[in-house]
Amino acid sequence: MPVKPPRPRLPSLNALRAFEAAARLESFAKAADEIGVTPGAVTQQIRQLEATLGFAVFRRLPQGVALTEAAREALPRLTRGFDMLGQAVQALREAQPNRPLAIAALPCIAQLWLSPRLPALQVAFPDLQISISAMEEPPDPQRDPYDLSLFYREVAPHSDGVQLDADAILPVCTPALAAKLAKPADLAALTLLHDAVWCGDWARWLAFAAPGAKSDPSRGPAFSLYSLALDACLSGSGVLMGRMSLVSPHLAAGRLVAPFPQAMPTPDRLTLAIATATGAHPRRAEIMDWLAGSSG
Repeated sequence: MPVKPPRPRLPSLNALRAFEAAARLESFAKAADEIGVTPGAVTQQIRQLEATLGFAVFRRLPQGVALTEAAREALPRLTRGFDMLGQAVQALREAQPNRPLAIAALPCIAQLWLSPRLPALQVAFPDLQISISAMEEPPDPQRDPYDLSLFYREVAPHSDGVQLDADAILPVCTPALAAKLAKPADLAALTLLHDAVWCGDWARWLAFAAPGAKSDPSRGPAFSLYSLALDACLSGSGVLMGRMSLVSPHLAAGRLVAPFPQAMPTPDRLTLAIATATGAHPRRAEIMDWLAGSSG
């Protein structure tokens, strides 16, 4: 009578997931961000994996860690395995009737570009459910269950996304502050507002539009969210280096003005892209066309 041998006991799935992410990204901190836990939790999961296996998967070095040779050989198969698990879970989600269309967007785009368009989008598609996630990096099409993404990307000739209107940066402020600005040199007397991610924009614009102006481009408060910097600008707290794709509604309404005409083109452009090649939402193409048409 044949006896089927028991299936080998696997290590904790969470421990394997933490190891795969840390090894692929070559960083415990980046793995923690991807998984949604603390770096300490990733460290603990990897220790648990090593205890289960009976040997180390990382070599501890004075300046960090490095994969062992055995772990490096196993990594591609683990990555394929987790990718297949992700695709299987995505297939389950797609089987849900009337599932929401999932959009991933840079936080400032989600708040300042996408959110104002949602009421009109709901009128155009009244039965459509939408899920929006704000994130700093575009989703991984192999692992993240999103239909569309909205991020700034450099102009590429063969991009699979829809690049919306050309973008530019230039100083913006309230009309009251603009009355104090006759030339770029006058910026030295006002507060400069900065976005923490685009912290070099003031220096780039001054070099482009006013190379002789003696104004420290780094002075003034920096904000972790562009929307917070914009709120400070709208309240009259200072002059913001505005990105046209985000501040143009305020310029059109007169809440903000551009005291100087020199707009510096940016190398990147707001891009609407397909976030995953599999499991398309049945209305993804319609929504993509609608959003692209709303950018003008």
